[in-house]
Amino acid sequence: MSKYSEQFLKNNPLAVLGVIRDLQKNDVPVRITWASGQFISKILEVTPEALVLDFGSQDSDNASVQRAAKVTFSAETQGAKVEFTLPKLESGTWQSLPAFITHLPDMLYFIQRREYFRINAPLHPAYFCKALMPNKAELRFRLFDLSLGGMGALLDGALPEGLQAGMRFSQIELDMASWGQFYFDAQLIAIGERKVVDGKNETITTPRLSFRFLNVSPGVERELQRIIFSLEREARERANRVR
Repeated sequence: MSKYSEQFLKNNPLAVLGVIRDLQKNDVPVRITWASGQFISKILEVTPEALVLDFGSQDSDNASVQRAAKVTFSAETQGAKVEFTLPKLESGTWQSLPAFITHLPDMLYFIQRREYFRINAPLHPAYFCKALMPNKAELRFRLFDLSLGGMGALLDGALPEGLQAGMRFSQIELDMASWGQFYFDAQLIAIGERKVVDGKNETITTPRLSFRFLNVSPGVERELQRIIFSLEREARERANRVR
């Protein structure tokens, strides 16, 4: 099962061909990933009959990927993320140089940047999260912003001992009041600070955490999309009232 919702799926042959041709035209780097490794390649040629990709820089990677039973291809442009999977990758030659030659995928995922739009969480009501640290101590924080790819959070107190970027958390609980409760596996990708100036002209510094969601189910992803759009609409309505 894909980590992306079916609403981002393209399975029309002409649509698939068009997306991949755009990647080639714009010379977008393609990340080739399999169970035991990855490398960066680029698309050399694409036709309805074949997809040709450049060899990686390491001979060991080029040999290893050909033994893989499942190979994932992903690319990110300024406007979208593209991802697809093929069962096999074989070598050949293109313009007298070694290259990987395969068929086009039957389908691919095309996720526009709009789908990863990040919306600030409202101050009232505040939405709270909790997770367990490796030592089983409870970590509590407030939701600061939200997207399909992850969330930002604020700590009301000092950073707990042992918390560091790169840590993974299993089943973080996100309580969004009337929206319901959600549970995610997530990775802490950054620890920073949020600074605001209060009414007394004093700077208040709050620890800020950035999480990336892992393995979000299509059902939860659809619900998050609905919440994000609703929060965006509410924020727009508030801004219009202020004007």
